Amino acid sequence: MVSKQDTGMGLPSLYNMWYHRVFPGGQNSRRTCKHCKRAGHCQAVRSHIESAGHTCELRDAAAFQSSAEVANLISGHPPFEGALAIHLFRAGSLLLDIQVPFGVIFGGTDINEDVKVEQKRVVMERVLLKARFAVAFTDKLKEEAKLFLLSQSCKIYVQPQGIQTEVSEKFCWTEFLRSSGLGVELMDELRVFLLVCGLRRVKDPLYLVDVFSEWHRENPLNVLVVIGPRIDPVFSVEVEAVVKKTAGVFLAGARSQRELHAAMKRCFAVVNSSVSEGMSAAILEAMDLGVPVLARDIPGNAAVVRHESTGLLYSSPQEFLHQSQRLLSDRELSERLVRNGKFYVEEHHSLGQERETYQRLVDTLLLAYGHSV
Repeated sequence: MVSKQDTGMGLPSLYNMWYHRVFPGGQNSRRTCKHCKRAGHCQAVRSHIESAGHTCELRDAAAFQSSAEVANLISGHPPFEGALAIHLFRAGSLLLDIQVPFGVIFGGTDINEDVKVEQKRVVMERVLLKARFAVAFTDKLKEEAKLFLLSQSCKIYVQPQGIQTEVSEKFCWTEFLRSSGLGVELMDELRVFLLVCGLRRVKDPLYLVDVFSEWHRENPLNVLVVIGPRIDPVFSVEVEAVVKKTAGVFLAGARSQRELHAAMKRCFAVVNSSVSEGMSAAILEAMDLGVPVLARDIPGNAAVVRHESTGLLYSSPQEFLHQSQRLLSDRELSERLVRNGKFYVEEHHSLGQERETYQRLVDTLLLAYGHSV
């Protein structure tokens, strides 16, 4: 189970899990730890665990064929003392055969989408019943889990993602646009809407393509750039084919997280078009960077974006166009969204609070492990 390459995207991953092993005396000798598709949050939680004196290994659940393989890894030498999985079905189902205590972090699509499939829902119930704790990013996600799964609500903790942004000083905006397929003429006057997402169907990156292309024909200065890794290879080919023949829409490859943040900071607005979200790190990072947000009106987004206060919500491509035009013409609205968004992230998405929560939860795993040996 080797993690895939670092995409630098602060986007939700469905396939990654953490394992940690603790050495006597709080030794912090790091073992191999590959990067994952949800690099920002993965690295943050790993940092929280390791700062408490543990060693954390980050692995990719997609590389495992069965839970037996995970059990073999866990029982290695020295043995792991606990595990933490992201996504109740994709990663959590692989932990059912392990003999050490574990916790889970809801990914979003597990609670929003997978619970609709009875076979998956039954598996997730088993995982949640065996888990020592579960973490939901929002109260809404916790309530959904309680509604659809036979869970003990007392073991579900709500902890929003902690947000920290860092911009690459070497990032070149002009080169970024050129490499994404934009011409050099009028580059400084472009209004770039940046759709941050990995290429997979749940992110629905083609949702706005037609309406945006029509808008671009009316005003060529408005362009949409989709930035993110090719997560679903088959769907990625479909997206690339559509973008190639669509005026005003461009596709940028994955960037490091610092480069992504630099691109976000330079764009006119950050866009989210997902069908389902647990909690979009890209939205929160945009707020932290002082960039307006246009987000599809789904429960995960509505939990962090207050319409006309911290961002703008839309429920159709036509409404996206309307809200975008408002943003272009109303400077006061734009400034209010930026100001309130920044304040919201500072108030509700503290990295320090997230660190405290995960360290406390990991301690419960260690206590349980100590009682079992």
